[in-house]
Amino acid sequence: MKLTEAKAQFISSWGAFGTHWGINRTMAQIHALLLVSPDPITQDDIMEELNISRGNVNMNTRELIAWGLVERVLIPGERREFFTAEKDIWKVATQIIKERKKRELDPMLKLLSQLEQIDGDKKDKNTRQFIETVSGIRKFGGEADKMLDVMIRADENWFLGNLLKIFK
Repeated sequence: MKLTEAKAQFISSWGAFGTHWGINRTMAQIHALLLVSPDPITQDDIMEELNISRGNVNMNTRELIAWGLVERVLIPGERREFFTAEKDIWKVATQIIKERKKRELDPMLKLLSQLEQIDGDKKDKNTRQFIETVSGIRKFGGEADKMLDVMIRADENWFLGNLLKIFK
């Protein structure tokens, strides 16, 4: 397989994969292109490589920057903006986890805590069942939250070493 073919396949696959971690296909394809580009590239480069509009590139690069996965690079003497992605996949994965936690898990845990505080007769079986269910989900989510915090703070070697111990 030639580099151009492998690169195209990687960008396409990463695009499909990105939809599973909460971003759209085009955003993930831009991220993939920036991951495999050794040097920062411009919006025009992205447009040409992926055959997408300037507005699409602009909107998705801004969102990738908001996710903390891409950054603007200023090159002295250049008027155009350049973009690059973090190449360390451990940092990429932990950043995605941080963002998903902030955007999805944290608001869900807050809502579940509020839902546990319903008014009503605590002896009523419907009220009791509702509170028990919501409380169980909140506790599970809280444990997942703690586990994700440990992973985010963990050093890659420590985490992988402990993960391997679990599977031995």
